[in-house]
Amino acid sequence: MKIVKFTFNPIQENTYLAIDDQKNVVIIDPGCYFEEERQLLRDYISKNDLTVKALLNTHGHLDHIMGNDFVKREYGVDLYLHKDDVVTLQMGERSAQMYGLNQFQASPMPDKFIEEGDVLNFGDISFEVIFCPGHAPGHVVFYSAKEELVINGDVLFKGSYGRVDLPGGDMQTLKNSITKKMFTLPDNTLVYTGHGPETTIGEEKKSNPILW
Repeated sequence: MKIVKFTFNPIQENTYLAIDDQKNVVIIDPGCYFEEERQLLRDYISKNDLTVKALLNTHGHLDHIMGNDFVKREYGVDLYLHKDDVVTLQMGERSAQMYGLNQFQASPMPDKFIEEGDVLNFGDISFEVIFCPGHAPGHVVFYSAKEELVINGDVLFKGSYGRVDLPGGDMQTLKNSITKKMFTLPDNTLVYTGHGPETTIGEEKKSNPILW
């Protein structure tokens, strides 16, 4: 499985494509806000002859769902989200207005709800769903033991962790998600973050300030 990263929108959110050898692709947290960003995503998928299989959200914060409507309209695939983050998803329009993001297109509602322990298979793309609330009440991460990677949204960052001052955020809950779930993954697990560069579980276990 190949992971391709795009950094989109004024909040510099990382959008991920998970691609298998049969050219199936799953789009995770599409943050494409501007039309040129949507075109960049469209062109990559078209030029590489990829077949879009699903749209996954780690959580429903504005910067991670800016492209949900575009992906749904363009490719007609199901949107997957944890039920506890539907309220967060529905706050998108109000949040966009607060930030002056007038081109924001409201996300459709999820087609399928995901929860802890689910295994999502799309062609040769396979992810285990791990429930990691704290940054958002319904936050999940997508883990592949085979590929030794996790797409973790805004739970862990390189040398940092997700903010907890947004509605539904809670510091102790986030700390539990990180120490009791994320940090039980193998040290060599590559962490694809929602913002900024990649890191590893081992690196964050040594120095992440969530431990202090």
